Parts: sequence; C-alpha cells; structure tokens
Amino acid sequence: MVELGRVSLSDPGAVLPTGFWAAVAVWLERPQVANKRLCGARTEARGSAFMPRAQTEKGPRQRQGPGLEGHDAGEPGQASPEAEPGLGSRAGLGGFAADLDSLWDRVSQSLVHDNPEMLAFLSGPALGSQPEVPQLDLILRTVIPKAKCHYPLTEPKKELVVQDVTNGSVTFLPLEEDDEGNLVVKMSNVYQLQLHHSEGEWFISVLIFCPERWHSDGIVYPKPSWLGEELLSKLARWAVENRKSEFKSTLSLVSVLRYSKMYQELKEKYRDMVKVWPEVTDPEKFVYEDVAIATYLLILWEEERVERGVTTKQSFVDLGCGNGLLVHILSNEGHPGRGIDVRRRKIWDMYGPQTQLEEGSITPSDKTLFPDVDWLIGNHSDELTPWIPVIAARSSYTCRFFILPCCFFDFVGRYCRRQSRKTQYREYLDFVLEVGLSCGFHMQEDCLRIPSTKRVCLIGKSRTYLPSAEVWMDEQRTRYLHSRQSHPESPPGEGHAPSATQAAAHDAGHQDSHRTFDTGAECMPDNLATEGRAAPATGLWIPGFCPREKAERVRNCAALPRDFIDQVVLQVANLLLDRKKLNMKSSEDRSLKTWNEGGSLSLAEVAAELNPETLQQLKRECGGLQTLLRNNHQVFEVLNGRVHIRDWRQELQKEKPPEVKRSLSADVFKTRICWFFTHHPDGCALPAACCPFAHGPEELRLTQTSKKQRQAP
Repeated sequence: MVELGRVSLSDPGAVLPTGFWAAVAVWLERPQVANKRLCGARTEARGSAFMPRAQTEKGPRQRQGPGLEGHDAGEPGQASPEAEPGLGSRAGLGGFAADLDSLWDRVSQSLVHDNPEMLAFLSGPALGSQPEVPQLDLILRTVIPKAKCHYPLTEPKKELVVQDVTNGSVTFLPLEEDDEGNLVVKMSNVYQLQLHHSEGEWFISVLIFCPERWHSDGIVYPKPSWLGEELLSKLARWAVENRKSEFKSTLSLVSVLRYSKMYQELKEKYRDMVKVWPEVTDPEKFVYEDVAIATYLLILWEEERVERGVTTKQSFVDLGCGNGLLVHILSNEGHPGRGIDVRRRKIWDMYGPQTQLEEGSITPSDKTLFPDVDWLIGNHSDELTPWIPVIAARSSYTCRFFILPCCFFDFVGRYCRRQSRKTQYREYLDFVLEVGLSCGFHMQEDCLRIPSTKRVCLIGKSRTYLPSAEVWMDEQRTRYLHSRQSHPESPPGEGHAPSATQAAAHDAGHQDSHRTFDTGAECMPDNLATEGRAAPATGLWIPGFCPREKAERVRNCAALPRDFIDQVVLQVANLLLDRKKLNMKSSEDRSLKTWNEGGSLSLAEVAAELNPETLQQLKRECGGLQTLLRNNHQVFEVLNGRVHIRDWRQELQKEKPPEVKRSLSADVFKTRICWFFTHHPDGCALPAACCPFAHGPEELRLTQTSKKQRQAP
C-alpha cells in the first residue's frame, strides 16, 4: 500500500465531511469532469452490506429497496429505457441488483479467506477499535471511455465501489471476467480515497493497494501520478465548494455509451463542413455543436421508437433553423423534415435538394400549425422559443418538441426578470418549463455536451391529459397566454404558477414520460369533453408578436459613422494618456524621453466620461462601448473589463505561429495609417521599419481587395 498524495483542506464554510462525499459523488457519476478521456459513467445498482470480519463467514446483508435499481447517473431510481450495447441486459431491476448481491458474496468471502491484506486495506486502521461492524454503501458502475476514430474503442469497464461513511473512505475495486465469465476484482488496480480529521485539520489522501502491479491504459485506468495530483486536487476543490448546481447532469436522459459512439461517427462524417463553411461564424463551434445536438436527438428518437414499439423514423420541423446544418444532418440520417428561417443563408445552397430549407417568417396563429409532424425543434429559436410548446400543443395531440433556449424572449418582446434569487438563465428556463406545463406537457430537462454556456434543453414528449380533454385544455392555454400579455412583469410569487397537477406532471416527467393525467376530467364542463383537437380562435393568438426582420441589421459598431468612431477613440485615448503624464527628461533629445503608454480605466469609468448622446448611440449596438474599443484593436487593449493603450513593442515580442506572421505581413502590413504616428503626443513607439502600420501616406500599400478591384475589367 502506498499513499500517492495528501492535501490539507481549508473549510471556512464548515461543509466537511459532507462536502467530501459530494466530491466523491462527482467522481462516481460524472468522471469525465476530471478525466477528459472518459465519456461518463453509468450506475448499474446500489446496495448496502456490512464490512466482513476476519475469521468470520461474512456479515449480514440488507438491500436499500429502490436504491438497487439500475439508473443513469443523476437520475436515482430511474430505469434506463433500453440496454446499453455491450453492457448486458437490463430486463428488469433484478439483474444488476442480483449481480451486486452475489458479487459482494464472492468478494467478501475471498477477502476473509484468501486476501486478508486487501481486507485490511478496505477496512482501514480504525476497524479494530470499533465495537460495531460498519455498514457499507455498495455501488456497481460502468466507466465509459470516449470513442475515438483514430484508435480502437476501449471497452467499458465495471467497478465495484465500496463507501465506508463511518471511516471516511471510498475504495474502487476494478472488475474483470475470469475464465468462467464471473466478475472478479482486478487486484492490481485497486485504489482508495480517504478523508482524515486530525488536530482540527482536514485532509484528503489517495492510496494504491498494489503500486508495483498497477496497469495503466491511459484512459479508464490513468497513471498513479495523475490520481495523486490531478484527481486529488480536483477532489480537494470540489469538497469545499459550497454550491449546488442549478442544472442536471449532462446526458441524463439518453445512453451515454450510445452517445459517445454516435457522436464520433457523425463528427467524422460531417467534419469536412468545417473546411467549406461559407458563413462568417466560427465553423468549428457551429459544426460540432450541431453534430452534438443531432446526436442527442437521434438517440432520443431511437429510444422513443423502442418505447413505442415502432420502426418509422420521426418527422420534424426546425423553427428558426439558421444555417440549416441540424436539418441537413437529421435528414441525411433518415428523418423526414424541413427547416424554416426568416433569412436564407449562403450555406443552404451547399446541402443539396434532399435538405428542405424554407425562407419565411413564423407568426404564431392557427395558420402556423404542423398537424402531421412528430417533433418541433427550437435550436436557439429566439422570439419563437416560448411559442414552440404552444404551437406543438395545438398542432396535434401527438406532436412533441425539443427546445434549446438561448436569448430571453417572452411571447411578445424581451423577457423581463421577476426574481433576483436565481440567475437570469435559470429563471428563463423555469419560465419555458412553466409554458410547457401550462400547455399540458410532461416536461423534461437535460444538459447537452456542446461548446456553449447555454446548453440546457427542454423536452415535451407526452401530455398530462387525455385526448378527450383537449378543448378544455386549449382554453387553459388561452387563459395563460392572456395572463402573460396582461401581467408580463408580475412580482415574484404573483405571476401565473402551474397548478398542483401540472407540478406533479413536471416531476413525473423525469421518471415516466408516458404517464397520463386525466387533467380536467373532474372540473371540466361536460359539454367540452369532446374527443380530439379543436381549432383555437382564428387569427393571431395574441397581438403584438413581431418576427425577426429578414435583413439582419449590423450591430457591431461597424455601421457607425467614421467621424463618430474617430471622435470616441480619440477621447478615450486622451483619458488614458492623461492618467500617466509625459515623463520628460531634462534633455530635449526625443530618444531620452519615455514613451507614454497611458494608464488604465474600467469600462464603467470610461463610460462615465462620455456624454449622454454618445452613450445612447453606442447603446443601440451589440456590446456598445466595449465592442467599439475592441474593434479598434490598433489603439486599445481590453482585458478583464479594463481598457489600456496597446503597446506595440510588446505585441511584436509575443510569439506567433509562422503562418500567422506570414499572413499578417502579406495581407495587412502598411495598409492603414498608424494611429499613434498621427495622434499620440510621443508619436509611435516603434520605428517606421518595424511598425506594421504606415507612418504617413507615402508608406501606404494597397490592400489585396483594392488590387483585385483595380485589375478587374
């Protein structure tokens, strides 16, 4: 046994020892947070037992009831909708629960009779001094590596995790199959995390049972040095963080193993889109983000077909489809569908005729329904986001929806915050959840693995009422829409809240998305209890909705008048220069004078010096003052909310890749007048030969674009 590392913990918030077990839970359920070569972990079963004693047969065991269920991490008690490929059958709870029970029988017998050293390692030094045998928490989990196209997939590995809360230890027992196909402990890779408390100080340590036989594959079993340094430091940080996430674990509603394999396949299949991306947006972010969203939807729909016992692939409409890549991928993978957006994109022409994309606006009304469509998609759908549950609900009883909210819109105009106790993002998600519940959907929430800060998706797969209650339910939707129109800024606690039945439906939606509540069966008037869907009132559902303009207005300060920009740049530069007055030597020689690099001001301090008319004009632009200053990269550097004069002597000393240097020298060298040469009281800090900007009109070169225009006939 070797201790790989020990870290002392500062616990000002008094969160230990509870914080230690919260950190262990992260490593158990979401190991990919620490080990980037993993895709995730699946908890197969939970149970409890007593620590076996030396020279005894074995301690009595007891089950935890629902804790023995197989479930995805982050969803205690929820059975997986289907078997994980390669992980054995999930037909019922008894499988993994019985496996865990019999597995612990064999392990404890082996420890007592054949491996007392391992038993001592598992028990810790405190066991002999305890009058009672400690109770253990047992967890059977599967660790899932990331799928990579360049090397063979490492098979998922099973582990038996033994938590001894009394003694503050958790031991990881890797499992492998013997010649007879039974799971046995892989003794060479056993390790343990311990929490100690001594003389008023807390410590976390990592120990390995058999360091000389440790086998590292670099993925599921990392090097011992990684456990003692990287993992230990992360556990120490997590253990004292007194915060609870507002959001669910990632991929809590789909198979993590299936996701890992399919994502890698689709990423490889559509990676060439990055090379030919014609839009001005970042190709890698948008391509791989849409690949990840498509992967999630394909698995969600695949599992839905299994649940419903059908083979026909679901149809869809993507409202506000943007670049259309998500529609292209889903269509290529066999799902009939189309995308609609108010503005055509250049990339649409590259997809081919099999990808159906339409240019047009959506104004929520009885004329914009999709009765023959299975799913509506709202991927960053902006002003349509809160309307998608309403459109889905009124399209047909079987229509479902998937929303990935980004910008905060109400039914009419921007969403106004009503609570300060939540983040704006969490409050907006709760609003969209409220909309879905009010429309009669079981609501589910999940977190995607995409390169975005807004990655929580909301799903409405089934209804909280029977088809016979459709007319009554539509009246409730209409009342809710009118309540939002009348009181869009109601104080906390005074706005529309879901009924008890709706709240129950939301909670139940995470556990059983196909339970049906006969909402309104008792309180609904008899004359409204008719089968099927009745059309809502004709015309607009509520007045005031404005779809996005077809022509996208440039709001990055580039369309501001040149004189206005120059005036603001000069004013801000003078403010910074005045912060550090010119340091003159006694000599009049310019070479002996220190160049004035100016001071530093926060963005708020700069804004306070500008006149109201200037600020008002900047306010209409995205990013406002900060965007204008960042656009003038030659003059300013904006770091951590503070503005500085850019010192080009330091810029030229920074290491840049050779291809970047060639690009800069070839394309932009001496194509613009040096601002410092013209406006700085000390002139430019660089000699003319070194400055990438022109010191006077005689040094100006034509840009590549100007040359091409001159050569054109």
